[in-house]
Amino acid sequence: MGIQYTEPMILNVSMLSKSYVGKTVLNEVSFHLEEKEKAAIVGINGSGKTTLLRCILGIEEADEGGIAFSKEKKMAYLAQQHADIETEDESFQSLSGGQKTKKRLEEILQEKPDLLILDEPTNHLDIQSLQWLEKVLKRYDGAVLLVSHDRYFLDKIVTKVIDLENGKARVYQGNYTAYAEKKRQLRAAEWKAFLNQQAELKHQEAVIEKLRQFNREKSIRRAESREKMLEKMERLERPEETENAMKLLFAPKESSGNDVLTTVDLGKSYDDKRLFSHASFTIHRGEHVALIGDNGTGKTTLLKILNGLVQADEGEFRLGAKVHIAYYDQEHAVLNMEKTLFDEIQDTYPDRNNTKVRNALAAFLFTGDDVYKRIKDLSGGEQGRVSLLKLMLSDANFLILDEPTNHLDIQGKEVLEEAIRNYEGTVLYVSHDRYFINQTATRIIELFSNRFDNYIGNYDYYEEKKEAVRAYGDAQQKDKKQKGKAESKAEGEENLRENREKDSKKQDWESQKEFSAKKRKWQNALQKAEEKIASLEERKNELTASMEAVGSDVGKLMEIHKEQEEIEAELEEQYAVWEESSTMLEELS
Repeated sequence: MGIQYTEPMILNVSMLSKSYVGKTVLNEVSFHLEEKEKAAIVGINGSGKTTLLRCILGIEEADEGGIAFSKEKKMAYLAQQHADIETEDESFQSLSGGQKTKKRLEEILQEKPDLLILDEPTNHLDIQSLQWLEKVLKRYDGAVLLVSHDRYFLDKIVTKVIDLENGKARVYQGNYTAYAEKKRQLRAAEWKAFLNQQAELKHQEAVIEKLRQFNREKSIRRAESREKMLEKMERLERPEETENAMKLLFAPKESSGNDVLTTVDLGKSYDDKRLFSHASFTIHRGEHVALIGDNGTGKTTLLKILNGLVQADEGEFRLGAKVHIAYYDQEHAVLNMEKTLFDEIQDTYPDRNNTKVRNALAAFLFTGDDVYKRIKDLSGGEQGRVSLLKLMLSDANFLILDEPTNHLDIQGKEVLEEAIRNYEGTVLYVSHDRYFINQTATRIIELFSNRFDNYIGNYDYYEEKKEAVRAYGDAQQKDKKQKGKAESKAEGEENLRENREKDSKKQDWESQKEFSAKKRKWQNALQKAEEKIASLEERKNELTASMEAVGSDVGKLMEIHKEQEEIEAELEEQYAVWEESSTMLEELS
């Protein structure tokens, strides 16, 4: 602990180990942090991220290893739940989670620490607050060590990623996206090397066995020589398996009509505060729509209106033909907190026997006696998994999700992203997770200045176009306000009728624009799929031809076989894309 380092190193963690009740959480973890460097610790829930931070801070004591930090430097800490704050300040206690984070961070930065340690600083922050935090940390002149599941945020801030997996740490240079790709490549290379060596070992053992069967002096010597060679060979360890991920698949029982949801002039206020008004939009089958906006603008309220939990003040909404809704509530109000996991699923889906219920729970990482835990005794992340399981079992064709990535670790988010991308039904969700939005949204509706602005694209497209769209919307609102003041009541009523006609024409134009965009999207998808299929089929034929050339080389044959399997899997995906694109283009014709 007393080791001193000259600049630019500010923190050094060496061979750190920590166990709880015989379970190893950290196993010889080593990394260093340089001055002004910004690094993230990532890993699934329970991998030891917060434990590592607490050991560095001296809140907990490591079993083994050392932590070196210069005595001349100052360290500051922002806890996940602000447990580091002891205050009787009622004004602070009344703040939201996001407001507490902002206020506490502003106080910490005034101290000008050399190292800033942050545990889940993005929790409870809306997009505007996230962007504020990004700007603050980019300008911050000291070093930063943080834990976060917000991948978009990590891409913007960090240049080093410390990956905790099975108690061990591996350091990657670059942001989150670079880390994810490097990790994928490394894992693939490790598995390839291991499988190749296993194939070679199996081959050599077969040769040795054959030589011994000949039972001749010369063949026995050759067998012994090969055995010595195998003994000297450095055996590769089997790459560690990643922690089991939940198996999530949304599959609607039947398709809905093309128009899934239509809202007409919806409006809602609370305590004389207008949340939104004249909310009019349509969501079509197959769209994945992200509803975004600052905290308190009415996003969750709109979802509750659509689910019949809250009444709108004015306007109406209509569901299309054969639309079946499943709702994910961020507060998990759909769960009975007094029930056990097992009873919650079986009571909701009584047609499932005990085995089917257990299998469904196991797919979401609930096994053994865990299935008899009460819902209220589960963590927020575990309750989220139960809600997602009920969502999956519903067979709905219209998913309405309120902050579905809350409490999920990165692996869980990736599983959910894949499930939504592969979902053939319609999705409307509220989220502040920009990476998640980028991966899943085909359209964004922003609740801004009491109105709904529409963007046909993902989050990056929204960022590119938002200033222009907002300016147009502001001009429209200002124009309406000025006209309203200048006109008499009678004139106002007539103007209202005219404006509605204009709005109707505008909506028609926007609908046509949206139609053209959707058609281009499916045309591009069809073309890409056809090109990819042709390329894959060509490679498939090349591999078939190459098998004769390699002869009995088991290692190369295994490589060819593995690539053939990968190609077949990708071909299946591309044919599915081709079929979906063709079907959608036929419907749009």
